[in-house]
Amino acid sequence: MTNRNILILILFVSTFKLVSQISSAKITYERKTNLYKKMKGDNVKNWIKEADKIKSDYFELFFNDTCSVFIPQESELKENMGWATQKNTVYQNFNTGKRYLIKDMWGEMLHITDSLWKRRWQITESSRKIAGYQCRKAVWRANDSTRIYAWFSYDLVTSTGPESFYGLPGTILGLATEDGGVVYFAKKVEFIKAEPTQLIPPKKKKIYTIVELKTDMEKQYGKEKWFKGEWNEMFGIW
Repeated sequence: MTNRNILILILFVSTFKLVSQISSAKITYERKTNLYKKMKGDNVKNWIKEADKIKSDYFELFFNDTCSVFIPQESELKENMGWATQKNTVYQNFNTGKRYLIKDMWGEMLHITDSLWKRRWQITESSRKIAGYQCRKAVWRANDSTRIYAWFSYDLVTSTGPESFYGLPGTILGLATEDGGVVYFAKKVEFIKAEPTQLIPPKKKKIYTIVELKTDMEKQYGKEKWFKGEWNEMFGIW
């Protein structure tokens, strides 16, 4: 092989690598929630029909190499059982190590700031294709009884994903609880560059830290039997 051909090959490989490694995009996710598993108890079947037990919600993730925002997808259609699942907005800034959540808590939209949540992932050899991308499976043990599975792509290099998940060497395109009660899968990846303003949290007069919010909520509801479980549901994993 001549020097000229070697140079052409090197340029081709370098160009291909640059093209294939994506650091800015928009991803559309579908989240499926099994309401029987989420709410548990035999009596849940008395007020949620079998045909309605799987609830689908849609979200969009915009990201670049330093920030991301995960937002509910707007729809003009009337939503069936909209009360049954939460639709969080999550901003993550990988330069500052901060996240910013907008969360509906009992009818009130609360703005919460916190550090990025570090998780200890175990990357496995298992893989699958999602939205046209080959993904590697990773596992996070949330606690003694709960594990989260994530499938990430090395081709999408930004370490981000649905909700507040990040920390893998690529973007998370699939996410699921071990029992399959909540599952996120990317349906579409578009090479759309987010406007800088999209990645900046809104300005709000009242912004809680997680500690401030928990202290405030414990004063109001700490004696209620349901409070601890409800708090863990909202902040223990996602």
